[in-house]
Amino acid sequence: MKFFYGWVIVGAGALMGCVAIGSMFSLAVFLQPMSDATGWSRTGISTAMTLDFLTMGVSAFGWGALTDRFGPRLVVLAGALLLGLGLALASRATSLLEFQLIYGVLVGIAAGAVFAPMMATVTGWFEKNRSLAVSLVSAGMGMAPMTISPFAQWLITSYDWRTAQLTIAIAAWVLLVPTALLVRRAPAPTAAAPGTPAEGGEGMTVGRALRSPQFIVLSLTYFCCCAAHSGPIFHTVSYAIACGLSAMTAVTIYSAEGLAGLGGRILFGLAGDRFGARRVVVVGLLIQALGAGSYYFTRDAGEFYAVAILFGMAYGGVMPLYAVIAREYFPMRIMGTVIGGSSMIASLGMALGPAAGGWIFDTFGGYGYLYIGSFGIGLAAVAVALAFPPLPSRQGAVAKPA
Repeated sequence: MKFFYGWVIVGAGALMGCVAIGSMFSLAVFLQPMSDATGWSRTGISTAMTLDFLTMGVSAFGWGALTDRFGPRLVVLAGALLLGLGLALASRATSLLEFQLIYGVLVGIAAGAVFAPMMATVTGWFEKNRSLAVSLVSAGMGMAPMTISPFAQWLITSYDWRTAQLTIAIAAWVLLVPTALLVRRAPAPTAAAPGTPAEGGEGMTVGRALRSPQFIVLSLTYFCCCAAHSGPIFHTVSYAIACGLSAMTAVTIYSAEGLAGLGGRILFGLAGDRFGARRVVVVGLLIQALGAGSYYFTRDAGEFYAVAILFGMAYGGVMPLYAVIAREYFPMRIMGTVIGGSSMIASLGMALGPAAGGWIFDTFGGYGYLYIGSFGIGLAAVAVALAFPPLPSRQGAVAKPA
């Protein structure tokens, strides 16, 4: 049986997503030790994460367009180099503003070079099992709380936060640069299949795509979804500690949330191939809203683990399916730009949670209002997702099935 290189792309994307997104999200583990060591407020440190989401989104749009034009390899290689540089420079920051600008801009730009380009690239390699393939790439990001975060916690217990962050920067270079060289552009379309956007000249320009009802509903759903889960994700560790749990227990809860997200990606990916990505997204968003609201009532470790598993499964399972939906609506030749554009809008939602959670804690001395707000926004995501237009009926070319 001839080996299908698309699975190498899936493996490379999963590893790069784990390291890039995991390194960025490791700031959640650094939050308390950094605040204790420097005197910087949690709001101030969390703002760096907010900047990360903003710059990741804006840069994802640009990186996606570059991927469409030049292919993904140069894009992800540039992201790998920038990620290590951003982490290394941030570890040397001497003021809060310096840290916010370095970590919030360079690391965010680097992460944007990995997520959208790799998701777009994988959608072009697969027709059969597309939801599963994209979900497996996203599963790499779900591995981050089980790999990068515990590694960061171990480093912090052995060294100061600056040494720990510099070590993560070096590890990112070592892992990502060689992996980026394995990435290839998807093969040219060779077959036709119903229900897939035409790859040729049906007038589907980038401008027309970005103004379409399909793109608007996709992006608004993505935005509300990310706004609902970003705060609970980022503040899981701090919230558990505030409830009286130890730092290591809090990190294991965060890891359990990530492990559930990994399982959710696989489960929802299989379900997306069987029942359709749009239907599965609606169900997943409802579960996500319930999980976010349930955090409001958690106090002991057992309750935290139970809610973390439910919440992690839902947000982890839903996230990769937006790329699948985009591929159902739009042709591959503009997929990097489309996914980059929707990711840019979604990043605005992701940017709300960390800063809002930090402000709520600093203002009210607790995180209760964060989870109430996340529940409400989660229900809004469900409502918007119900407005997805029907799939196109036209035929077009697709990549060779796996």
